[in-house]
Amino acid sequence: MPELQPVKINMKRAIWIVMTALCLAPTGAGAVHRRVHSRRLMHTAPPAPVGVPDTDGRLFGHLPYDEAPPTDLQIVMPGFGLGVPCRMQHDAAVDLVHLLNGANATPGIAGKLRGVSCYRTEAHQRAVFCHAGRAGNACRDAAMRAHSVGPPGFSEHSSGYAIDFGVRPAPGCKDVDPCFAETEAGKWLLAHAPDYGFELSFPQDNAQGVTWEPWHWRWVGTSIEKPGAARARLVFARARSEFPASPVIDGQPARAAQATAFPPAFLLPPGYDLPQAASLPATSAMRRP
Repeated sequence: MPELQPVKINMKRAIWIVMTALCLAPTGAGAVHRRVHSRRLMHTAPPAPVGVPDTDGRLFGHLPYDEAPPTDLQIVMPGFGLGVPCRMQHDAAVDLVHLLNGANATPGIAGKLRGVSCYRTEAHQRAVFCHAGRAGNACRDAAMRAHSVGPPGFSEHSSGYAIDFGVRPAPGCKDVDPCFAETEAGKWLLAHAPDYGFELSFPQDNAQGVTWEPWHWRWVGTSIEKPGAARARLVFARARSEFPASPVIDGQPARAAQATAFPPAFLLPPGYDLPQAASLPATSAMRRP
């Protein structure tokens, strides 16, 4: 058997090959980070549900509502919304302007009504429901939280037809508080909001088990013949049938809204954003439905 001859190795070349392989190998913390990042890019898991709806479709007493398409929404009067512009469905926004004109022609409340919260995306509603100024994760106490805030996917705000009113200045009464009913603006709304197509969604001792909300109103039109009213009433058909509002609109307004009798207000076109909105301070709209 022939004697084996030693193999000559170019050490510099061997070292270069090994170092190159180590640099290119998908190992180590950097490789793990790259793999995790790639998975996140390929698939982002949807947020966990805050609860399981009952057999009747409700979640903690709240009815489900679809999120309105952004193209269906209008911005209502610059400066009216607190923190961010107030967006609503077009037909609701038109009547809201008429309502504000009526309020602004009333001594004692002229210029005081503000929009604490109007349209909310489902993502925004989740942020309100799960955080809302609380320490820790409020989603862990979802059933209790739902007494005063609609869970994501179960808020009238997502429809674009609901609004939370507030007043400015508001001495001694915070936003989204029952004391709103005792303010002059709150009393005016209870007496006149139905004249403009708005009804109170959650009256005292309502069967849904939701906190009394004298600030929260939904638009359904003064009658079904009103433009957009049939669509809005379809959205709230179950709520109006099983959990009536109070004050409620019966289709025949007590007084007709005379929009032309007051100074004009205006709407901004769909998709228009106010540049100063991002710099406005956050409000208690982050705390309630």
